[in-house]
Amino acid sequence: MARINPQKLETLLCSILIQHSCSAANAKCVARALVAADIDGLSSHGSARLFAYAKQALNGKVDGFATPSLQHPTPSIICVDAAGGFAYPAIELGLNTAKRAIQTSGIVSVSIGQSHHSGAIGQFIEPLANAGLVVLAFSNATAAIAPAGGIKALFGTNPIAFACPRADRQPLLLDLSLSKVARGKIKLAADADREIPLGWAIDSAGNPTNNAKRALEGALMPIGESKGAALALMLEILCAGLSGSNFGYQAGSFFTEDGVQPRIGQLFIVIDPKHFNPNFVLHIEQLFTEILKQPGTRIPGSRRHEQRQDSLENGVEIDDGILERLNITLRNA
Repeated sequence: MARINPQKLETLLCSILIQHSCSAANAKCVARALVAADIDGLSSHGSARLFAYAKQALNGKVDGFATPSLQHPTPSIICVDAAGGFAYPAIELGLNTAKRAIQTSGIVSVSIGQSHHSGAIGQFIEPLANAGLVVLAFSNATAAIAPAGGIKALFGTNPIAFACPRADRQPLLLDLSLSKVARGKIKLAADADREIPLGWAIDSAGNPTNNAKRALEGALMPIGESKGAALALMLEILCAGLSGSNFGYQAGSFFTEDGVQPRIGQLFIVIDPKHFNPNFVLHIEQLFTEILKQPGTRIPGSRRHEQRQDSLENGVEIDDGILERLNITLRNA
């Protein structure tokens, strides 16, 4: 593993994207999001995604020059059209608008349509929690999870994130997908020709598999079995249904440059807790205190914050092979 300065890595990714049909503004936004994932140790959503992003932008599967547009039909509803471009600029536009709107409405919903891969979606809501807000984030994704009783992938892994402020501490941050493991981790295993644990996925015939490539051709297992599949269905409706975007089974792959554009959706719900409970932050600290009284427990997100501190002090840890491929891609563009 190599260590690299985060700003240097961001510049590298940005340069590659610009050379692969992206505007400078979009390239910077995307690069910033990928490096933020690497900084937090979420390598499956970091620089490793750059290769697919760049190829898709070059081939038009994602519009690297798209400019998201915003509508504000009511004081508490914001609708953003990502226009077939990357999710990150659309998310930033929507949440920046929500941060202003929340001052008068108390609760704001942000629906993003015609979008793309949302990456480590928790990174976008943590700053709002630092500002004292409670935020839920949802996204649908390309087909990866079969409905209960089925074997064909229909729903996405459909990540969920939640962030809320804490008293004199980093915000609570939950960020998880509804599959037992993120699809990106299986993709990394497939690229490295590594096996995966049984129980993560089934092949196209519905049989449990430890072959990562067969897993990508089959379906990922949801958390909580049928309950996880039901939650994935709910997110398809909230994210794609409300925004008029593609459901998971209609969306093109995030990993390949061929096929239709993904054009999926995201939904964010931003809450100002002081309108419900002026003592919200102090009140929830009682719960965290009780959790930590039990040996072996931790507050979710704490390891992410520890990894972030290490990355900022010592440089981002990145696979040697990925770093070499990034430099080759830049030279050959």
